[in-house]
Amino acid sequence: MIKDLAVLVAVLALTVVSGLRWLRVSQREHYLPGRAGRIARLWYARSGQDAMGELVAVALAVLALVPFDTAWLAAIVGAGIGALVPTGLSVRGRTSKLAWTGRLRRLAAGWIVLVLVLGALLAWLVGPPATALVAVSVPLTVDAAAWFMGLVEKRLSAPFVAKARKRLARVRPSVVAITGSYGKTSTKGYVAHLLARSRAVVASPASFNNRLGLSRAVNDGLAEGTEVFVAEMGTYGPGEIRELCELFPPDVAAITTIGEAHLERMGSTEVILAAKSEITERAKAVVLPVDEPGLAALAERCRADGKRVVTCSVTGLDADVVVDLAAGTATLAAPDRTDGPVTLELGEGVAHGVNLAVALGIALALDVEPEALRGRLTGLPRAAHRAEVQRTAEGLTVIDDTYNANPVGASAALTEAAGLVGEGGRLVLVTPGMVELGPVQVERNAALGRQAAEVGAHVVVVGRTNRSALVGGITAGGGEYEVVERRDQAVAVATRVAGAGGVILYENDLPDHYP
Repeated sequence: MIKDLAVLVAVLALTVVSGLRWLRVSQREHYLPGRAGRIARLWYARSGQDAMGELVAVALAVLALVPFDTAWLAAIVGAGIGALVPTGLSVRGRTSKLAWTGRLRRLAAGWIVLVLVLGALLAWLVGPPATALVAVSVPLTVDAAAWFMGLVEKRLSAPFVAKARKRLARVRPSVVAITGSYGKTSTKGYVAHLLARSRAVVASPASFNNRLGLSRAVNDGLAEGTEVFVAEMGTYGPGEIRELCELFPPDVAAITTIGEAHLERMGSTEVILAAKSEITERAKAVVLPVDEPGLAALAERCRADGKRVVTCSVTGLDADVVVDLAAGTATLAAPDRTDGPVTLELGEGVAHGVNLAVALGIALALDVEPEALRGRLTGLPRAAHRAEVQRTAEGLTVIDDTYNANPVGASAALTEAAGLVGEGGRLVLVTPGMVELGPVQVERNAALGRQAAEVGAHVVVVGRTNRSALVGGITAGGGEYEVVERRDQAVAVATRVAGAGGVILYENDLPDHYP
């Protein structure tokens, strides 16, 4: 009896140690069910040592199901190994620390209840050593708890969301909803800047782009007299934006672009387009860049449904808004297209023309006169860690593009960085590569490596998540590279290689729960 109790206590303690790490992963992955298991598989795929450790832990846990004299030892050793692997995944974290928010406490409580129920069931049916199975499957139980507690959180947050809806109905601003695979936050910042002189504008802060984030933006920031509320809307799958639009019905809806972001979760760009297109269903006016065939077709469908459609282009197509970065101009059609178009001069700092084109289209959809925008195209804001450029006293140029990365943006940032290299300097690319690209992740990271080699960049590959693909691409292009485990190690290497007049591009920065 005492031995059985000791086994149960030991296995439970080791399970909790392991659970703390995977609860941190779940928190960093926005509490989405399935993400802890996905990150676990990524660690084991990138480390043979960790994969072997997990196999041994599972084998010992299965062995502990067999009644023999030392089954208790197999259970404890298996649970112990399970608590150690992956060896590089810490409880506290360096870049993304475990934060005991109310939501995490509730998830932890739900997970502990699940672990105790499963452990008690196994101990009763098979014996105390069988509880080791729970200890070696922590990512799966964390995901199960995240799914159930997600339903609980939705219930708990209902009054908070209802309060936001009432406030929105009382203040009655025009609601602008923006989504897209890339560029949502930058476009939102452009819109707020363009309208600031003529309208009282409130934009959802940072990346508050889900149900609770937008509710908080309304409850905390929507003051009486607000004329325009700009809401960034994100999604990880079909139906989510439709729900957001039911809660915060848009007057104007805009899509920045359709790309491969979150392809791992959604499966195809067709699904991504369908999920993003939900933003247009309730809107009276729609702003779409028609350079993309899928969005051009969506524009036609919206027009057929009787919606006002404002079209945008950066390739010179016939559209209501045409941005030409090479010429430094934006051409806006008159609202009724009876008068001639208005051409505006662009200021410096426009990194992605499509984001500005969509922002200008939103201004037209809100019936802002094109002439009123003439003085607003200078000093456009750049979102933090999105292609921010700094120059040191020594002549070194540092480009911080670490917020996230996608194939189109990373390629453009690399091309832009190559054009800034001064005499005697070198271009250094520091990157862990791009994630959540599903079946094309290896191909896209290899392509980034090849491009870096072609422009003569010295690449510092950070971590193991995309190391093989990046190195393969760099090697194929005949380029140079070094590999490091952490971002702080890469800084010293990049500074040494770039030299005076050089350029360092920091492209993406994965949190340390990635290998």
